[in-house]
Amino acid sequence: MYRLSLVTLCVIGACAPAPAQVKTNPEPAKDTTKTASAQTTESKPGPGALSVPNADPYPSRYTPFPSKPTVIRHATILTAAGPIIQDGSIFMRDGKIVAVGANVDAPADAVVIDGTGKYVTPGIIDVHSHMGDYAAPGVDANSDGNEATDPTTPYVWAEHSVWPQDPQFPRALAGGVTTVQILPGSANLIGGRSAILKVVPARSVQEMKFPGAKYGMKMACGENPKRVYAQRGPSTRMGNMAGYRKAWIAAEEYRRSWDKWNADHKGEPPKRDLGMETLAEVLRGNIYVQMHCYRADEMVQVIDMMHEFGYKVRAFHHCVECYKVGDLLAKEGIGAAGWSDWGGFKMEAQDAVRGNLALLEHAGAKTMIHSDDPSGIQRLNQEVAKSMAAGAAIGLPVTEETAVKWMTINPAWALGLDDKIGSLEPNKNADVVLWSSDPFSVYSHAEKVWIDGAMLYDRSDPSGKWKTDFDLGNVPAEAGR
Repeated sequence: MYRLSLVTLCVIGACAPAPAQVKTNPEPAKDTTKTASAQTTESKPGPGALSVPNADPYPSRYTPFPSKPTVIRHATILTAAGPIIQDGSIFMRDGKIVAVGANVDAPADAVVIDGTGKYVTPGIIDVHSHMGDYAAPGVDANSDGNEATDPTTPYVWAEHSVWPQDPQFPRALAGGVTTVQILPGSANLIGGRSAILKVVPARSVQEMKFPGAKYGMKMACGENPKRVYAQRGPSTRMGNMAGYRKAWIAAEEYRRSWDKWNADHKGEPPKRDLGMETLAEVLRGNIYVQMHCYRADEMVQVIDMMHEFGYKVRAFHHCVECYKVGDLLAKEGIGAAGWSDWGGFKMEAQDAVRGNLALLEHAGAKTMIHSDDPSGIQRLNQEVAKSMAAGAAIGLPVTEETAVKWMTINPAWALGLDDKIGSLEPNKNADVVLWSSDPFSVYSHAEKVWIDGAMLYDRSDPSGKWKTDFDLGNVPAEAGR
């Protein structure tokens, strides 16, 4: 009876798998009237499927703030492009520097500022900051700088973590900082793309992005990746090097396949990969490598790897032992961005010397100061002064004309923006700082700061100071009394 029931059921159900005979969503009949042109249009890949050199899917929406024609007179001017100008003047109009020199005419409609006893410099540029992606307050909810889920993450972009309401931004502006490179952290061998930002009030990171600036890509060698990935790998320096090389090999194949398709558009496009796309852009020279590295021997190995794969390291960051290879950095055209006196806080920082930047300068390397710190960024002028003093102490004096370049034109070069910012020259962006006295004095402070000719900081006018949404949410206790 049981067997009979099964037979009966088989007859009723035709003993065939339902999907083979019954389609709940039958395919529509093919329209044979479609033209070849229409079929071609249907198969055309969408823009998100394409890997195009110099693509800009998240473009800058920065708009300069309103400005007034302004002349600063009778100031000492450190141009970062030539000798100090004593009793000099600078004229700004429509976001640009119009004239700099001993005699500059002030048009009738200009705001004239007396700079007697004061100094003028270009806006300070910090090539290594984590403002916005490690925003204040420093809680886990704001810890967005390290995507420590894989040792190689070129597919992440720092701008997608930046919080424009980070209260550290206006404090950096008050220290004379006008442009910053926001980097991913150093947990990973390849940490992702950087963001080049103007230090301005904004609702979104796109409104802060420096128009036309090239992306950087953060890489890190040494102890940090070893420590973070000790249980997952790489756990050794040789593992670090193997990880970089494996990524570059894959990136070279990706670059060649896409360069071919972009040239002839024959067949289906290769599969897009966000990480490989970033690395391919480095190989094309469209993205600058900014590399966290402490030890001199590791820098030499990275330079050899750079030659092996045909890309360029734009600058080594932190570079505590850069003084040991200053001649090599000068020969290779690689910048050196460091601190004035940080050292000894981990094994690879043990060989730090206070004269590092002065030694690099005298070796002919492209030398620059950086912060890597939300407090240090507020007084980078003093960090430069400390390095000047250290140089003098070992018989390697550095003039103010040279030292000002460490915080202006040299970091501008590291970002590929030295044709727009970093020095006080006609037709450059009017990013300007007026200091109360010599900026290399501990007693000096930024009195006024202009970005693209707009005064965005005025120490004498507390009511006009930039307050982020976070600042506005914290009411002083006395206000409620």
